[in-house]
Amino acid sequence: MTGTDGIWEVRVEVGSNIFKAFSFFDEGKLIVIANAFQKKSQKTPKNELELAKKIKK
Repeated sequence: MTGTDGIWEVRVEVGSNIFKAFSFFDEGKLIVIANAFQKKSQKTPKNELELAKKIKK
C-alpha cells in the first residue's frame, strides 16, 4: 500500500465474505497483525488504516 509507511494489507476470502488485516514488520523479524475487519465496500475505511498506523507507533 502506498503512503502507509510499511503497513501491509492481507486479504482473506471465505465464501462470499472478504476480510482484510493490516500488518507490519517489527524490526524486520516479526510480523504484527494490527487490526482486521470485514470488507463491505470497494473503499478501505480510513479509520481502520488510521488505527493500524496508531498501533504501529
